[in-house]
Amino acid sequence: MIEPDQTECEALSAALREEALEVQSASNAQRAFELLREHRPDLIVTTCARPHVDGVEFTRRVRRDPVLEDVPIILVMHKEGMQDVIRALDAGADDFVSRPFNMPELLARIRVKLARPPVPARRLTRDRRTGILTHQALIAPMQREMDRARVTGDPLMLASLVFEELPRLRQRYGTQLDSVVARQTLDVLREFAGSLTLLSHNGQGRFHVLAPNTTPEEGLARAQAVTQRLVDHEFTYRGARLRLTPSIGLAQYRPGLDPEQFLGRADTAAQYAAAHLDLQPVLYDPQRHSRVQPPRRKRFANLRERLRLPTQIVVVNLLLVVIPFLLYALLGRLGHDVSDVAYLAVVIGLLVTALFILIEGFLALNPTQPPERPGRPYPPASAIIAAYLPNEAATVMETLAAFLRMDYPAGLQVILAYNTPRDLPVEAALQELARQDPRFLPLRVEGSTSKAQNVNAALAEVTGEFTAVFDADHQPDPDSFRRAWRWLSNGWDVVQGHCFIRNGDESWVARLVAVEFESIYAVSHPGRARMHHFGIFGGSNGYWNTNLLRKIRMHGSMLTEDIDSALRTVEAGHKIANDPYLVSRELAPVTLGALTNQRLRWAQGWFQVSLKHLPLGLRSKHLTFRQKLGFVHLLGWREFYPILSVQMFPIIGYWLLADDRQVDWTIPIFVLTSVFTLSVGPWQALFAYLRAEPTLRRRRNWFWWYLLVASVFYTPYKNLLAVVAQIKEVRRERAWKVTPRTGQTTQEKTS
Repeated sequence: MIEPDQTECEALSAALREEALEVQSASNAQRAFELLREHRPDLIVTTCARPHVDGVEFTRRVRRDPVLEDVPIILVMHKEGMQDVIRALDAGADDFVSRPFNMPELLARIRVKLARPPVPARRLTRDRRTGILTHQALIAPMQREMDRARVTGDPLMLASLVFEELPRLRQRYGTQLDSVVARQTLDVLREFAGSLTLLSHNGQGRFHVLAPNTTPEEGLARAQAVTQRLVDHEFTYRGARLRLTPSIGLAQYRPGLDPEQFLGRADTAAQYAAAHLDLQPVLYDPQRHSRVQPPRRKRFANLRERLRLPTQIVVVNLLLVVIPFLLYALLGRLGHDVSDVAYLAVVIGLLVTALFILIEGFLALNPTQPPERPGRPYPPASAIIAAYLPNEAATVMETLAAFLRMDYPAGLQVILAYNTPRDLPVEAALQELARQDPRFLPLRVEGSTSKAQNVNAALAEVTGEFTAVFDADHQPDPDSFRRAWRWLSNGWDVVQGHCFIRNGDESWVARLVAVEFESIYAVSHPGRARMHHFGIFGGSNGYWNTNLLRKIRMHGSMLTEDIDSALRTVEAGHKIANDPYLVSRELAPVTLGALTNQRLRWAQGWFQVSLKHLPLGLRSKHLTFRQKLGFVHLLGWREFYPILSVQMFPIIGYWLLADDRQVDWTIPIFVLTSVFTLSVGPWQALFAYLRAEPTLRRRRNWFWWYLLVASVFYTPYKNLLAVVAQIKEVRRERAWKVTPRTGQTTQEKTS
C-alpha cells in the first residue's frame, strides 16, 4: 500500500489485517519500488497524492516491469472528471476508488481482485471465448513433449491449420467471427484428436495441434480426414452459412529444434498448402521448403532454356530410333535376329490402336443425350473464369460480356478469379463492371501461380448449386447452363462440353487446332465415354455439382489439374458425362511455338496423371472391370503408344541396310496392315467432319488441310513431344509457359 498520510495508512492497514491480509506500506513511490523488489505482492493499492505519489505514472512503471505487470492495482484518487478515470485505466489500473472512500467498499474490491486477479491477455493459458489453449500456453507442454521424444525416440508431429477466407470474412462480419469459427473448428478437431493431443489457437485464425506418438504417415492421414470433415462442415454465424477452405501443414520433430523452430516449420508447410487451396496437407521438407536457389547468370540461363527442347528432341530420337537400330544390327551379327518378332509386336500394337480409334469414332456418331427435361427446377448457378491477366487482359472483357448475356432463369453468378504480377488498367474496368452488375465478382488471387489456385480460391465465393469452370477466352452458347442442368439434375455429377475454336482464320496453326478440337471434343471424348463408361473433364466448359467440386478441388502440383480432378472424381464413384452439343467457343494458339509449349505441357500433365492414377484406378472399389480396362487404355496405352509408333523406322531401316535381308513390300500382311493403319488418319478426319459444329463443317477445306498436315507432320510431332514430356517429368522439369492469346508475347510462370 502506498499512502503518504500516516494516519490514513495505519487505519487502512489495520482494516486489511483484520481481513487476514499481510500488508507492506510505503509513503512515496521510491520506497514503494524498494519494497516491490523485496516482495512480490498479490495486490497493490496506491493513492494519487502529489508530490509524494503520481498514481498514474507509478502504475505505468509497474506495468513496464515484466515481473510485476500482472499484479492487480487499485487506485485511490480524487476523481475530478471522466478523463482522470480514463487515464488511470489506460495506464494499467484494474480498478479505482474515489476519495473520500467507503472502507467496506474498498475492502470488497480488494477481496474481488484477490479472488479473481486480472491477467494480461498475452499471459492467458486458455482463450476466454473458446476454452482452447493459447499459443503461449502451448510452448511449455510442447517443450516437455519434445524433450520426451528426444529421449525415447518416439515420433512427434505438429500441425498448423489456417482458413484462407477468414481475413476477408473478418472484414465483412467483424472479429467476433474468429471465436465462433474457432469453437466450431475445435469440435471437429476433437473428433480426430488422440488422448495426448494438445490443441491451441492464436486468436487470429491459426490452430496448432501437437500429436505425440504419431508418425508422419499417421499425421498426414489424420490431417486429410480433418480437411475433408471441415470442407463438408457448414459454418454458421449470425444466420449466415459459410464454407471455409482449410490448409494444413505438418512438421516432424527432429532433435535440435526448439519450440519456435518447430512451430515455424509447421507454419511454413501450412503456407505451402494454402498457396494451392487444394485440400492437400503438406509435410515440411527441409530440402524443398528451405532451399535457396543459387543465382544463375542470365545469359547462360537463357541459352540453356533455348537449347533444352532441341536437345531433348535429339535425345528422344537417339533413344527411340538410333539405339533400337543399333541393337537389331548387333543381335543380327551375333546370329539372333529379333526384328521379325519386333515387327509383329509393333504391327499388333498399331492395329489395336487403329481399332480403338475406329470404335471411338463409330460410337461418337450416336453420343449419349441428356434427359429431355430437368429433374428439378433450375437452381442458382455460378461460373468461375480463371485468368492470368497479363496474358488475357485483351480478351477478358469480351468474355465477361458473353457470360452476362447468358440465358439462364435462376440467377447466374460470374466470378473472374485472376492472378497478375502487377496492377493493370483493366482491373479498374473490372471494378466498374462489378458496381454496375451485382452478378459479377472480380477476385484477385494474390500469390497464385496456377489456374488450380484461382479456381480453388473462387470456391469460397460461389453461391450456385452447380458451378461451371472456364478459361478467360471462352464464350459458351446462350443455353449452355440450361442444358448442363438437364444432366446434373438427373444423376450426373459433372458434364464436359464441346470446346470449339473460334479463331481458325488467324493462321494455319489455328485451323489445324480447330479441326483437332472437333476430333477431341466431338469424337474422342464422347466416343470413349460410351466405350469405357466414364467421361473426362478437360479443363474448361465443364459443369460441376458445387459440393463435389469443393471436395475434389484442383491440385496445383499437376500440370493438367483438370484431368487429375476428373480421374479423382471417377475413382470416387461419381459420374462424368460428355456432351458434344454443349458448346463453348475459345481461342487457339496461332503459332507453332505456342502450340508446342501447350501440347508439351498437356503431354507432361497426362504422363503425371497416368503415373498417379493408373494404379489408383485399378485398385478403386468404385470402378467396374470395364472401367478399369478403360483406365489401362486411357492412361497406360496412351503413354506407351508414342514410343511404339516410331519403332517401325529402326526395324525397316535395319532390313534395308542388312546384308542378308531382302524386303518384300508385297507381303500381304505388310500391305494389309499398312493400308489399315494409314487409313486411320482419313477416318479420323471424316469422323471429325461428321460430328463437327455446323459452322465449321462448312469449311471442308480445313478438314483436308488437317488430314494432310496431321498425317505428314503433326501426328508424328505430337508423339515425339509426348516422349519428350516423359523425359521432362522424370527430370522434374515442371516450369511451363502460358499459351499466348492471338499472337501476344509468351509469358512464363511456374506452376
